Amino acid sequence: MEKSGIERIKESYRALITECQLHIPEKDFPLVHHAMDHAILILGESKWENGEFILHHSISVARIAVLELGLSTDSLIACLLHNTFDQKSNYFFPVEVAKEYRPGVAEILEGIIKINSLNTENIAVQSENFRRLMLALSGDVRVILIKIADQLQDMRSLGNLPEAMQQHISIDSWHLYAPLAHRLGLYKINSELLDLSLKYLHPQEYNHILNKLQETRTERANFVSAFVKPIEKKLKSRGYDFEMKARTKSIFSIWNKMKKQEVDFHEVYDLFAIRVILNSKPENEKAECWQVFSVVTEEYLSNPERLRDWITFPKSNGYESLHTTVLGPDKKWVEVQIRTRRMDDVAENGLASHWRYKEGKAGGKELDEWLKNIREVLENPQLSPADFIEDFKVNIYDDEIFVFTPKGDLIKLRAGATLLDFAYEIHSHIGDHCVGGKVNGKLVTLKYQLKNGDQPIVETSNNQKPKLDWLDFVVTSKAKSRIKASLNEEQKREAENGKEILRRKFKNWKIELNDQVIRDLLKHFKLKLASELYYQISTGKIDPLETKEVIKVQDDQSPKERLAEILAPTELKELSFDSGDDFLVIDNDLKNVIYKLAACCNPIFGDDIFGFVTIREGIKIHRVSCPNAKQMIERYPYRLIKAKWRSTGKRNSFQATVRVAGSDRLGLVNDLTHIVAKDIGVQMRSITINSENSSFEGTLRVFVNDLPHLDFLIQKLKNIKGVDSVTRSDG
Repeated sequence: MEKSGIERIKESYRALITECQLHIPEKDFPLVHHAMDHAILILGESKWENGEFILHHSISVARIAVLELGLSTDSLIACLLHNTFDQKSNYFFPVEVAKEYRPGVAEILEGIIKINSLNTENIAVQSENFRRLMLALSGDVRVILIKIADQLQDMRSLGNLPEAMQQHISIDSWHLYAPLAHRLGLYKINSELLDLSLKYLHPQEYNHILNKLQETRTERANFVSAFVKPIEKKLKSRGYDFEMKARTKSIFSIWNKMKKQEVDFHEVYDLFAIRVILNSKPENEKAECWQVFSVVTEEYLSNPERLRDWITFPKSNGYESLHTTVLGPDKKWVEVQIRTRRMDDVAENGLASHWRYKEGKAGGKELDEWLKNIREVLENPQLSPADFIEDFKVNIYDDEIFVFTPKGDLIKLRAGATLLDFAYEIHSHIGDHCVGGKVNGKLVTLKYQLKNGDQPIVETSNNQKPKLDWLDFVVTSKAKSRIKASLNEEQKREAENGKEILRRKFKNWKIELNDQVIRDLLKHFKLKLASELYYQISTGKIDPLETKEVIKVQDDQSPKERLAEILAPTELKELSFDSGDDFLVIDNDLKNVIYKLAACCNPIFGDDIFGFVTIREGIKIHRVSCPNAKQMIERYPYRLIKAKWRSTGKRNSFQATVRVAGSDRLGLVNDLTHIVAKDIGVQMRSITINSENSSFEGTLRVFVNDLPHLDFLIQKLKNIKGVDSVTRSDG
């Protein structure tokens, strides 16, 4: 008789409990059983789209979390329960979960539920999800590990899902979860996630490499046997307790190398690595690893450029190992990895294993430092998702360098780090004020790229402050985040100033500055945030008077009152207004330096005029018929000032341009200049005549006293023989 779904689920659960006996305290099992009973009550025989029981999935995630990642009771319970709160009928209440189980269970579930509520439809959204994922879980690394376990189980059971879903989940694994596993030192899981992603995203290339590995299995086994025999013999003769094994590169690693080096499978020379694992006492670990290194290099020629000492300087994720590449039988290069059993456990299972060797100090120094760096990046709210994901990927995959402080302390940085990166690593304040420095006694610039063993000395200046172009050459997330934060602080100061400017203006106008007004202004100026509006007001990109026009307030201010908002009191005193302050009065002697006649229309005494307040050139006086008047009235009505002329009784000159046209004849130019210069005493500035096919066009630039004077000149010119038209020009 076939077993029911519930029976199969319970059978799977019993197998999990048996496997977890050594990892979960016996006193915790009643609470674990209670969680499983609750999960069965909520989910029963519910299934995923691929036909898998949801509870089978939860149990599988729990198995990975406990057996492969080294997590304990709280995490096990959270894994069993995490899918129960996806159901609409069962809402998550942290206080109740903490009371029924433990506070730690509630914290983990809260982080998982936040992440599960997100959507990852495209790479841009994925970037934001990743940022939000880190925000949600940066306080409890167990959430990260359980999400990795959840994703790994999804990948292991991907075969029965539709192709579109396979692609979507594989992309998430490739771009988000595999890099995260790598950063935490979960190399085994990282490799599996990448291999499975490659299987579904590039199936032909995956199968090609898989087939080639199967075809060359015997050949590799024979080579490994020949390679290890002499080393095993020497190590045994010297009394070492050890194990040797060969590790074939993951399919993804081989594929990646083929792509990068543009080579075929047979041209990838390091398809596998030989690993020597020592059973050493803690106090003898480093010494014995180097002793084995000397044995290996006695037997085979080593490549000094390929030596990697991660024992003296462990990676930030806790990885320790001694790597060298040697020339083995048949002149083939082979990578040899030398480590202890403890180091191998950490290398295979990451920081989760590292905790066990830290005697329960959750996370250890390396994890705390990494999470601190992540939080520093996240503290900058202006950081774009694209920047964050790029910074994160770069920090995961690049090698590290080590430099010394002036006191001799060792600082770990990303490869490619500059003197400025080093300055920010020491302290944010030092980075903000860094102007250069010395490396190994030689003067260098901020952009100098540091090398292993360098000893930098930073020089600072109180006058220095972060600049936008610094982002072009710094490489560490800490430096980038701090520079962006400093630039944002400057922008915030400007925004606060702009906000105060706008507040004072609206108070003077007796207008309420409320949320609706701000929304209207943002819509008009096509801005997203009020801070952007205030910033542009403070920096002069938006004139405060323009905001008044946007909200369509009835403007009953006189020109004098309007100019009082724009001009300094000393400048305002130099201006004249009529008795009611309804008009700005323009003297015909033009001695006032606060206003100028606009060159676009050359107004003269007697023209209908208006004033236009410019940003930097004071008040420009235009003719009402100026060709630019329409645009100014439509776009900048708040800058327009009513104006009129006032005669001082003095004769003054105003420039005017007159255009003439007609039939060309001998002596025409002489007649034109004679009328201008002799008949009415107008001062000539220039004359230009163009003649073609017995016709001519000309331009006269002259100085006249006023509008009637110009009209008189135009009539005189019209009376000249051959002149058909005479008009005033704007230019």
